[in-house]
Amino acid sequence: MAGSAWRSLPFGEAVEINPSVPLERGKAYPFVDMQAVNPSSRAVGPSEYREFEGGGTRFATGDTLMARITPCLENGKIAQFHVELEHAVGHGSTEFIVIRGRDGVTDNDFVYYLTRWDGVRGYAISQMTGSSGRQRVPTEALASLEVTIPLLPEQRGIAHILGTLDDKIELNRRMNETLEAMARALFKSWFVDFDPVRAKAEGCDPGLPKPIADLFPDRLVASELGGIPQGWVVKAIGELAAVVGGSTPSTKDPRYWNDGAHHWATPKDLSGLSVPVLLDTERCITDAGLSQISSGLLPKGTVLLSSRAPIGYLAVAEVPVAINQGFIAMKPKNDVSNIFLLLWASIAHEDIISRANGSTFLEISKANFRPITLVAPTTAVMKAFDAQVRPLYHRIVECAHESRTLAALRNALLPKLISGEIRIKNVEKFVGARS
Repeated sequence: MAGSAWRSLPFGEAVEINPSVPLERGKAYPFVDMQAVNPSSRAVGPSEYREFEGGGTRFATGDTLMARITPCLENGKIAQFHVELEHAVGHGSTEFIVIRGRDGVTDNDFVYYLTRWDGVRGYAISQMTGSSGRQRVPTEALASLEVTIPLLPEQRGIAHILGTLDDKIELNRRMNETLEAMARALFKSWFVDFDPVRAKAEGCDPGLPKPIADLFPDRLVASELGGIPQGWVVKAIGELAAVVGGSTPSTKDPRYWNDGAHHWATPKDLSGLSVPVLLDTERCITDAGLSQISSGLLPKGTVLLSSRAPIGYLAVAEVPVAINQGFIAMKPKNDVSNIFLLLWASIAHEDIISRANGSTFLEISKANFRPITLVAPTTAVMKAFDAQVRPLYHRIVECAHESRTLAALRNALLPKLISGEIRIKNVEKFVGARS
């Protein structure tokens, strides 16, 4: 329970809700859309710069943007607006409620965590109104919610503890972005632009160690996909991977779900990933449930591609997993790198989409997916590529595991710190030593 230094206030007195931010019509400001908010990242920057026309929400650096629509709020879309300029202002759609610390009462960073706390976020969800398809939190719904607020020094201490964990998670995210970009760049150079082949054809050094450079031919030959390296062949993706789908055991039969021991994935499990690595799933199924899925338990290393609503979520399963009907799964065949398949599917996104159909929502079937063609390198080049990118992928997985552990710790600490169940001793010394 919170100590005597804490006080109970209506949320609308503890913070400013949709505070006034003057913007000039016709002038371009940072604009944030909902897609830019990542539930696993504390900060959100501009999606673009857009002229202000008078509508939507307005905010300043440090303000918390809370999604007010379903399912974005349920999915945890809450972030702090941040750009490099200390006093920057921006705007977004009416899909956000802007929450700011009140001078002398609340600290902006503490307010972010207060808003993420289930006592506020959960309450906001409970206040949603409107049609079942697009419910919203009324702006005024939060104002009268009673919250217990510590003094400013303790607020800053709480925000520092939780922020330190989030900073490390963010550092891991940026590291993984860099590692992913390196792997994508190598894939594009070798398998899309054929840079080593073109360099050798021009009599230039391809810039690779000699044992690797020697694996590439020195000329392109004609194919149905245009010029491709000599000795490489055009193949269907179905020749490089076993392509399978999944299904959903009856959710009304508890035998399939209660105390399930096998991971079972839906596209939702991939929707919030910051890196294409699946470590866990929201639901698990039993042996009986697994028996209802023809593709069974897919092995670790399987590449998962969401095949509808939307098409294109990608991840490598780092655990054995069963899947629902919203996926195409690629199990690499002998001597085929799953990282090659992952990066190919990312680059081939538009081609994949073009083969989808459906009246309610686009979906690509396994039958339409398997014949998609690509340029397949020799086994030696495939192995050389995997040897180059595998260490990058392993580091991405390590960072993902670490971030998952840190997020679990943050999520466990947040309600205890925000409610006062855990107190910070000698808060003045604690904050002062870290300011």
